[in-house]
Amino acid sequence: MTKFSPFEASYWFASAPPPPETGSLAGEKTVDVCVVGAGYTGLTTAIELARKGVSVAVLERQQIGYGGSGRNAGHCSPTFSYYELEKIRTLLGEPWAERLIRRQTRAADVAAGYIRDYDIDCEWVQNGLVIGAMRPGHVPHLRHKVESYNAAGARTRLLDRDEAITATGSPRLYGAWLHEEGAHLHPLKYARGLARAAIQEGVALYTKTSAQGCEKQGGKWKVRCENGHVLADKVIFATGAYTVDGWPKLDKTFRILPVYVCATNPLSDDARKAALPRNTSMIDGRGDFYCYKWTADNRIVASMFLMGPRGRDLDYTKRVMTDRLKWLHPQITEDVRWDYFWFGELDMQYRTVPRLYSLAPGVVGLTGLSGRGVPTGTMLGGILSDWAMGVGEQDLDLRAEPLQKAPWWMDYGPNYKLREMRFVDNVMSRRGDVELPPHP
Repeated sequence: MTKFSPFEASYWFASAPPPPETGSLAGEKTVDVCVVGAGYTGLTTAIELARKGVSVAVLERQQIGYGGSGRNAGHCSPTFSYYELEKIRTLLGEPWAERLIRRQTRAADVAAGYIRDYDIDCEWVQNGLVIGAMRPGHVPHLRHKVESYNAAGARTRLLDRDEAITATGSPRLYGAWLHEEGAHLHPLKYARGLARAAIQEGVALYTKTSAQGCEKQGGKWKVRCENGHVLADKVIFATGAYTVDGWPKLDKTFRILPVYVCATNPLSDDARKAALPRNTSMIDGRGDFYCYKWTADNRIVASMFLMGPRGRDLDYTKRVMTDRLKWLHPQITEDVRWDYFWFGELDMQYRTVPRLYSLAPGVVGLTGLSGRGVPTGTMLGGILSDWAMGVGEQDLDLRAEPLQKAPWWMDYGPNYKLREMRFVDNVMSRRGDVELPPHP
């Protein structure tokens, strides 16, 4: 069995209120739909179905938000993580590309709707996402993002150098892309709020209940657990990178890519006014990017991918995180400690978009969020609920396909690509006589 990193190490776990009271499944439960996984995708699927009068049981092997939904860095960026929109259209084909682009670019609105409708206290701030241009040659790329995303209905704009520096407080920028609909939040508070919303809508939510197998029994599907089972007309596996058992080889459809996240000690109000004064989310824009935001109690939460000793040597990693933060924001002169340090696991796909698998008549699985947890995980509930309500596969907003094992080269591809992006960015920065950050 895959061993996942500790859940309790995160700042989110330390600062979230208790989850709603739940218990483990014992005996038999009969419902219309059984959802496996109590993360954003499983919970929003359950909520959407319950709103329509469908009976739903949700099974969670650990606790609510145990996977990426409770470990991510807290950004809600309604974008695609790697490919430009033109490439998404090429990869997915029509009509699915346009359908998914529409869903993804409106995903922050969907999250905001749940937060509003169910009064979820999760530190939701929708002041925008900023992606910086760390060298002049990056500005045309960001200009193209403005054109393509705005054509798809998003509200984005290009900031010139002075505007970028004013918006972020970082003198290192040569410009920036501002996505006005970007947001950030406390991800575990959001997950637990969605769980309360699901229970409020009548969903039967079971924790510490592992789906150990699924087989046909009469006219229904039987999902076996340790001390009982669920009988359902339809079954949805929405377990992402934390897929364990349940359906054969579903955990082979992706490759796990670890990412680390850390949170500082509470910093001064002066630091908060100097760095990200508009309380946006921020990606510095380098090939080896540094992603960060403020929390409600004046902490910086930042994340990077593991590379070499970074992420493995804790003292070195904390030094890298501090040096990069203070290089981006030299106004921060006070001592910075990293009080919390934790890991999350990403279910990476080479297309970096989710994959919907038709496992059997009446059973689907979804994996491959590829690091776009909050917006993507939230909006996928609408697609999966459409499937459960009988929308034909040709009319879904995500193309259903047979179960496919991730290609062998995915064992190496993501790490190779990260190193290539860092190398290219360093070379281009040196050619342009642009200062590199510490530990480049």
